[in-house]
Amino acid sequence: MATPPTPEIPTREKRRVALTSLLAAAFLTATKLAVGFLSGSLGILSEAAHSGLDLVAAIITYVSIRIADLPADQTHPFGHGKIEHLSAFIQTALLVVTGGWIVLEAVRRLLVAEVHVTPSAWTFTVLCLSIAVDTLRSRALFRAARKYNSQALEADALHFSTDVYSTGVVILGLVLITVARQNNIAWLRHADPIAALIVAGISLSLSLRLGNKTVDALIDAAPAGVSERISAAVSRVPGVLNPERIRVRQSGNRLFVDLRLLLQSNIPLEHAEAVATAVETEIRRLYPLADVVVDAVPQEPARGDLVERVRSIAHRANFQIHDVTAYWIKDRVNVTLDLEVDPSLRLDAAHDQATHLEDAIRRDLPEVDNVNVHIEPLRKRVPTASEAPLVQAGMEKQLLEVVRNTPGVLDCHQLEAHQVDAGVVVTVHCRLRPGSSVMEVHDTTERLELRFREQFPQISQVNIHAEPQ
Repeated sequence: MATPPTPEIPTREKRRVALTSLLAAAFLTATKLAVGFLSGSLGILSEAAHSGLDLVAAIITYVSIRIADLPADQTHPFGHGKIEHLSAFIQTALLVVTGGWIVLEAVRRLLVAEVHVTPSAWTFTVLCLSIAVDTLRSRALFRAARKYNSQALEADALHFSTDVYSTGVVILGLVLITVARQNNIAWLRHADPIAALIVAGISLSLSLRLGNKTVDALIDAAPAGVSERISAAVSRVPGVLNPERIRVRQSGNRLFVDLRLLLQSNIPLEHAEAVATAVETEIRRLYPLADVVVDAVPQEPARGDLVERVRSIAHRANFQIHDVTAYWIKDRVNVTLDLEVDPSLRLDAAHDQATHLEDAIRRDLPEVDNVNVHIEPLRKRVPTASEAPLVQAGMEKQLLEVVRNTPGVLDCHQLEAHQVDAGVVVTVHCRLRPGSSVMEVHDTTERLELRFREQFPQISQVNIHAEPQ
């Protein structure tokens, strides 16, 4: 896989393309002005004005690119990319002014004062040279604009590409004038101002095209089709239930994306962050320079899922709970749960937290009649354990006897017992039938844990790892 170019390389290449176009526009403007005044052709003078506009546009493009590539700062936290759209907007205004002037002068020559045009071989040579230069520059600018998603370069490329067509129209007008003189055809004497009108039409058409695009960017209109492509890509990311909101806007060559994702309720914050990171990665596959901001919101639990609704209430209040149980007694619901609190809290403070949680559950779930909260210390300290060989040695024989009398358990292995603080922590691996359901496995391991505690009261915790035979 090729290494992507560093930011300095694209900036240098964009500036080089813009500077070359500026020099080309200056050369063509000077050449067309000289030939236009010598020949008296309004078509050529309009082309010179058009090339002069290209020169101004090229200067604006070069300056705007230098500014747009500056990094974000405190004054411009989203970067300076909007300067590219502003430069394109200025170029649009210049196109309108130039086109308007050409129309007025062409109408004056058609209706008021006819100007004698004397095309020469030099005239056609300069115009053909102009077409060649404009073609080369427009292609180079379009390539750079597509490569770096630069609207300023694209606007400059449109200027040069329009010159190709308008210059061709001017050449046609001069050819018709030459034919009219040689064959004394009176109605062709107006070919030059008519050609100028066609050039003006092309300029004004381009101005509308640029104007719509630049105004959309300046008012933060979403680029066409981008939201749909992002929505399709985000929907394929595991864990995303629905992209609730997608807001995109373009600033220079950067795309800013603001997302709100609907995720499953009661998932850990770490999982939500992992989903958001996967979404950002997927978007940057489509738009490598995109600036992505993701806001994740949980889906409301189903009304009939009381356990999930209880978890949601506790999580919103920043309570850590486990072992949530909800059961019906006649037409009312009882809820029991374990609440983990700071082990250094006094009982009255811990009880206040439990009461706050109980009140929140009863307030949001009217069908709940009674909430019983068991307070547990939140384990933060990692204690040092020691081997409990006597317990382990005596436990193995009794464990085997317990296993033999427990339906569903095939055997147990990797038994370990450690003295942790005042109690004994036991871990053991048990093999069960592969086709057992999770509920069956849970019931079986619960029975084993209860029997272990009956046999060894000093056990404070039992962890049974179930695995298939």
